Amino acid sequence: MSLDALRLALNQVQDPDLHQGLADLNMVRNLAISDGVASFDLVLTTNACPSKQQLEDAARAAALAVPGIREARIAMSAEVPQQKNKAELLPGVGHIIAVGSGKGGVGKSTLTVNLACALAATGARVGLLDADIYGPSVPMMLGHDLQPEVVDKKLVPPSRHGVKFISMGLLIPEGQAVVWRGPMLQGALRQFFADVAWGELDYLLIDLPPGTGDVQISLAAMVPLAGAVIVSTPQAVALLDARRAAAMFQKVEVPILGLVENMGEFICPQCGHREAIFGLGGAEREAAELQVPFLGRIPLEPAVRASGDEGEPIVVRAPQSASAQAFRAIAGQVAARLSTLALG
Repeated sequence: MSLDALRLALNQVQDPDLHQGLADLNMVRNLAISDGVASFDLVLTTNACPSKQQLEDAARAAALAVPGIREARIAMSAEVPQQKNKAELLPGVGHIIAVGSGKGGVGKSTLTVNLACALAATGARVGLLDADIYGPSVPMMLGHDLQPEVVDKKLVPPSRHGVKFISMGLLIPEGQAVVWRGPMLQGALRQFFADVAWGELDYLLIDLPPGTGDVQISLAAMVPLAGAVIVSTPQAVALLDARRAAAMFQKVEVPILGLVENMGEFICPQCGHREAIFGLGGAEREAAELQVPFLGRIPLEPAVRASGDEGEPIVVRAPQSASAQAFRAIAGQVAARLSTLALG
């Protein structure tokens, strides 16, 4: 038995997103053989990898197929690859992801918060920047409204459900309106990057305001975005605006990680009956037309609204619910797409 034969066998297992062998991707480490027992670390590109179990099973089968190997001991871990173009303002952040929509009311903030919590639950280091200066809602959805501390002239972002976050909603009195023009918005956004002690993060999600205005343009100029997620309801008017959001990201050369269809079906909490109130499949068809990935569909469940209003996102409060499972699946798709872009 030789380590070379074992490594060759493991390299026949390909990552389904990167389409390369595990050894070539440096995902197999600390390879050893002792008394017919093969042991190695299988280092994924993210703990949220949707193919995690599939890869572990395939690697074990490949190892056991090597003559003389009677047992395979695999230690699973993850190491998130770094974004190719690092942000000078955020040197410790691995990937910066924008979550946007063409119009308001489609569940963009709900998606962002739940994606952040889903990624954090896998062990990833996650931050969330609420860039909706005029209508900040992240503090309510995460259940924290206290002003952040200041240490060494930097704001220390509070953490909830494993997610560090910052929002204008933490810095102004409740109910007070922000009446600012473009330059002031840009200044606030820059401060959220430069004057917040984010530390080391695998992912920083940015909850954008609706539309394609000052914040979106300024953001693309300030930091290199690893990609953008666009959310829409299935109805035609929302999809029309989602198309505009996609065009905007393409114009500023930000990769579109994919489209998410929110409020796909209403699920009755009493009987489980499903009703496509806003239609069904519109975002999936739109993704096909735009030739971008369709990341998944979130059902319309009353518990999603209630949990957000009460500061405990559905992926935290009811992880087995249909919506929570959909959010986690989408988080896995986003993480996989980021890894593909970083290593591709």
